[in-house]
Amino acid sequence: MKKIEFDPQTMLYPLPAVMVSCGSDPSEYNIITIAWTGIICSNPPMCYISVRPNRHSYNIIKSSREYVINLTTPDLLRETDWCGTRTGRKFDKFKETGLTPIPASKVSAPMIQEAPVHIECRVEEIKPLGVHDMFISSILGIQVNDNLVNSENGKIDLHQSQFIAYLNGHYFGLGDVLNSFGFSAR
Repeated sequence: MKKIEFDPQTMLYPLPAVMVSCGSDPSEYNIITIAWTGIICSNPPMCYISVRPNRHSYNIIKSSREYVINLTTPDLLRETDWCGTRTGRKFDKFKETGLTPIPASKVSAPMIQEAPVHIECRVEEIKPLGVHDMFISSILGIQVNDNLVNSENGKIDLHQSQFIAYLNGHYFGLGDVLNSFGFSAR
């Protein structure tokens, strides 16, 4: 099959579509939808989010150096999209979407109660990259809805949560489990 060459662009898909909550005081709480996010180290556990400096949440996160990554599901799709298309300069996103801010245990930023998984983060470094700056962060704690924890072994079982992904301007649900890590070596 013939290959067609393109100029460099963002082509590593799919990406998680997450809502990042920030602010250390209820008067500044905000939510920004992020697709440029991921894990960058397993030990110590670290992740990143990339945010444009002109976004309202950018200065909130830069100042507090804390945020929460809230994983999203099809039930939160409308709120996820809404928070990604409106600015916190003009809207109280918690009020407008009906989402509920609840206290996190490790950071001052709120978690979004309706999300099934919360990743509490502390910024270790801010790396300018171009139109985005990367917030390289330590993962301080994870909170998970109890229905996603296997009562027999205490392990997190995310398969049933149906997270959403972002792919080139569209949202997708994740499909069936195809197999488990290491299946080819068994």
